[in-house]
Amino acid sequence: MTPEHRISAIGPLRHGRHSGFTLIELMIVLVIAAILIAIAVPMYSNQVRESRRTDARSALLDLAGREERYFATNNIYTNSAANLGYAAFPATVGSGYYQVSAPTVPAGGATYSITATPIGTQAADTACASFTVTSTGQETSTGTGSAATCWGQ
Repeated sequence: MTPEHRISAIGPLRHGRHSGFTLIELMIVLVIAAILIAIAVPMYSNQVRESRRTDARSALLDLAGREERYFATNNIYTNSAANLGYAAFPATVGSGYYQVSAPTVPAGGATYSITATPIGTQAADTACASFTVTSTGQETSTGTGSAATCWGQ
């Protein structure tokens, strides 16, 4: 029996072919990975942007609730940060991606309007740029998206 035909304990001996990946197999894997990344990164970025919007809306509604509690006690709305439990306005909210300005309270204090404006990297969000809530409960937004879409209604 020649050495080429000998059988080892784990099977026949093979000569000439090494195991591993060929260049074409490696290129196919890279193309598939690039396609998955091209789909996943924009979807992830969109989800992050939407979660930041949720933080801003929650902060606005919390501030509106504080205004209503102040009104229930004093029969007038306020634009004082101290009266609403804030150190000062504008106040950074939404994990640092939105800024809430002092409530707009016209003379007489019968109404208010509060706006959250994006700052930092969130300022690139053109779909739902800023959010506003009023004493009548009206929720609006600026940007290319509709108020219903931006407020999640």
